[in-house]
Amino acid sequence: MRAYFELLKIRGAQVLLISAFPARLAYSMIGLGTYFKVQHATHSIAAAGLAVGLEGMSSALTAGVRGSIMDRWGLKWPLRTFVPAYAALIIIFNLGQSRNELILVAFILGFTAPPINLSVRPMWKITVPPDMIRTAYAMDTSVMTSVGVFGPVLVTTLALSSHPASALNACAGFMLFGGGMMALLPATKAWVPEKKVKGELPIWKVPAIRLLMLEGVFIGFGWGAFYIGVPAFATLQNVSHRTGLILAVMSAFTVIGGLLAGLISSKTSSLQAFRRLYLAWFIFSLPLAFTFPDWRLMVVVAFIGLVNGGLHVFYWEITEAVRPRGSAVAALGWLWTVEGTCAAMGQAAGGFISQNYSPRWCLAATTIAISIGLVVINLGRGRLKAADRIPTKESDTEALGDVVSSEN
Repeated sequence: MRAYFELLKIRGAQVLLISAFPARLAYSMIGLGTYFKVQHATHSIAAAGLAVGLEGMSSALTAGVRGSIMDRWGLKWPLRTFVPAYAALIIIFNLGQSRNELILVAFILGFTAPPINLSVRPMWKITVPPDMIRTAYAMDTSVMTSVGVFGPVLVTTLALSSHPASALNACAGFMLFGGGMMALLPATKAWVPEKKVKGELPIWKVPAIRLLMLEGVFIGFGWGAFYIGVPAFATLQNVSHRTGLILAVMSAFTVIGGLLAGLISSKTSSLQAFRRLYLAWFIFSLPLAFTFPDWRLMVVVAFIGLVNGGLHVFYWEITEAVRPRGSAVAALGWLWTVEGTCAAMGQAAGGFISQNYSPRWCLAATTIAISIGLVVINLGRGRLKAADRIPTKESDTEALGDVVSSEN
């Protein structure tokens, strides 16, 4: 744990984590905020799932484009443009009442999603020394996940209170405040995109990236169904207030898993650790469809979250090892385009399935998706061989590319 304490002593690291936190909190609230807004206005779980799904789809479809823009022109102007537009559209969405109006605005909202997480990742290179980058990634993953502890509880509490409109109003405020601070950070202005390397394949032609995209198709759909299945299950059982707590428990254990993975990641192969954790992920997900929205589901998602936190850390390391140079942001953006689009499909389908059949089928879809993802990774592990080694400080620096900053 000494490495984490040393990291937190760095002024730039403190500022970056604190600045990003409110905006990440807003992202952890928007899905449930949209769900409860549409469900209350239309009394339809299917309509709520469709709105959340379309919002996620439009956001995911343009994630790769936003990443490519940042790799070419930097971080400052994308943040300064998308943050206020997103906050304004959340307020407009919150004022809507009719089914069609809410669904349309939710769809448009996703196109303006600010590239918060895509911006934070590359800024670590000019914020901390090279030998602390891996620790910073583990810390960042855990902090990014930690907002999932507070966000779902906060948005559920506000949405079910006597002032339900306060849920999305708070979400807009957090995004405007946190995103605004990030746009003004010295690191945001100082970050310079990686130089393209002549002869590198385009992202979509790299076999390893294609494999991760294929895995993302199934994982995206499965988790999209999960994030609608849980609130739908709780709603149908008249325990909507448990939604936030269930998701918070999973996020809390995800944070713990990420921190633990960060401590051992320098002692194990990224790919081997990823494959072993993936198998545990599948095993722990087997009881999902047989639970109930109470302590039983909380116990299951706690174990899933613990493994998921470690998976996130090793996934980033694998991505850094196999991506083309000059695509520090775009690689993550295009991977999210695929996974996020499929997650949106899972959310839209999950609302229909929950209302017309049972939310248990959504939870079962999550387990099935993880099993398919496990098969994809194991069969295609040869394409990820660049990550089948214990990363060194030097290889981590090379993986992040030659990012030059006058203020570093």
